[in-house]
Amino acid sequence: MMTGQKTRLMSDVNVTPFVDVMLVLLVIFMVTAPMMTSGMKVEVPQTTHERMDIDPKGLVVSVDASRKIMINDYQLDASEIAGRLPKILESMKAQEVYLKADKSLPYGFVMSVMASIREAGVEKIGMVTEPVTPDTQER
Repeated sequence: MMTGQKTRLMSDVNVTPFVDVMLVLLVIFMVTAPMMTSGMKVEVPQTTHERMDIDPKGLVVSVDASRKIMINDYQLDASEIAGRLPKILESMKAQEVYLKADKSLPYGFVMSVMASIREAGVEKIGMVTEPVTPDTQER
């Protein structure tokens, strides 16, 4: 029995549930972030040249081993590049185009894609490669 005693309200905030929720969200985002990369799987050639940063405002044209062509997230045929690329560049206000071609593609096909990009009026085309890793350098 409480006679004469006043009950005090607890004024402390319990942050434990908040911390638990934040840790769960952190784990979820850490797991899903690598899956959110756009584009397609392209095994680019390896070179001994230094790694060059890609301008985030640039446009990436990817060509995979099955000759599927993607401009950022849009799939095109090789014949459509010259006609549609200028409109895409204008809407994105991009100045540079990066060509990311699979290393198993024939040289002639890569050059035809590059010629189509040039027909679209692009002056600067960057070729995307990967740096040589020590284990592949020995081969």
